[in-house]
Amino acid sequence: MILPDALYVHPDDSGLLAGVDIGGTTTQVVLCDAGLRVLARAEAPTPALVSGHAMAATAVELVRRLLDGTEAPLRGVGIGAAGVVDAVGGRILVASDSFAGWSGFPVASVIGDALNVPAFLDNDVNAFLRGEVSTGSIAGARDALGITLGTGVGGALWIAGELYDGPHGAAGEIGHIPGFGDALCTCGGRGHLETLASGRSIAARYLSLSGRCVTAREVARRAELGDTDARAVFTAAAAALAQGILMTVGLLDVRTIVVGGGVSRSWPLLGALVREALQRQPPVSGAALRLEASGLGAIAVPLGAAVRARSELAGAGPGARHRAVAEGALGQ
Repeated sequence: MILPDALYVHPDDSGLLAGVDIGGTTTQVVLCDAGLRVLARAEAPTPALVSGHAMAATAVELVRRLLDGTEAPLRGVGIGAAGVVDAVGGRILVASDSFAGWSGFPVASVIGDALNVPAFLDNDVNAFLRGEVSTGSIAGARDALGITLGTGVGGALWIAGELYDGPHGAAGEIGHIPGFGDALCTCGGRGHLETLASGRSIAARYLSLSGRCVTAREVARRAELGDTDARAVFTAAAAALAQGILMTVGLLDVRTIVVGGGVSRSWPLLGALVREALQRQPPVSGAALRLEASGLGAIAVPLGAAVRARSELAGAGPGARHRAVAEGALGQ
């Protein structure tokens, strides 16, 4: 559906960009001008258990609905998707069993061909961080760690003014750092940060302590009202998150951290607990850390995906750099 608060603004003459967030529950699309002003947005349920083609078709349909309201041309599409991705090839490499027919799916080419424009793929947490660094709560940061706390825990790195995703597309995956107990993680490993700090884990740990089955948001509400079990669960999640942050800070000297995702909606509680834990064990450098909640909220991923598309079209994204290197090699 096109959201009730969708607002069309007359775009500039350079055309439009679409940003897509294909999540496990909801697919969101934003339509932006070249200055990243959000002109309109829409969302629909993700057919995650149907097929890769069904998910791509949902995204394409949402983009087309938004384009019906304007005569400006679409220049490109950026896509943020869960899982390990090939950002240059535009393909999903590894996805959880929450998505049917997603691993190996060439999502960028399918969506780009359907809309007849260039399309570019990012991991959803990478897109989240792009958005926050561009126009969110850490706009202009040169180095940053992005963390999303939702059903799972995701991470991304921004180093020296650029996204760093590593040679295999998995840099910054803070949620799957071990050393946090022995609980089984959704990835099959044990003792990962995700087993303490994700929304699913917060709800499960509260159930084991209290016998009550509620959402992570409700656990946060109960913690704020003085429920000792709920408070213990959030304190453990915050301590684990602080430890993961300190590991990253110690390795990379990153001092700016932005946190998003559903669990971050309880930021007054969680943020205070994380800061307390960081104060107990400050970085060895003694440098002050900047810890921020997402400034873009639900549109961080699709807006960050649009940022990626704008960069590629300007010849400055990872795909453009890869092509330049390949062309240089061919010319030798």
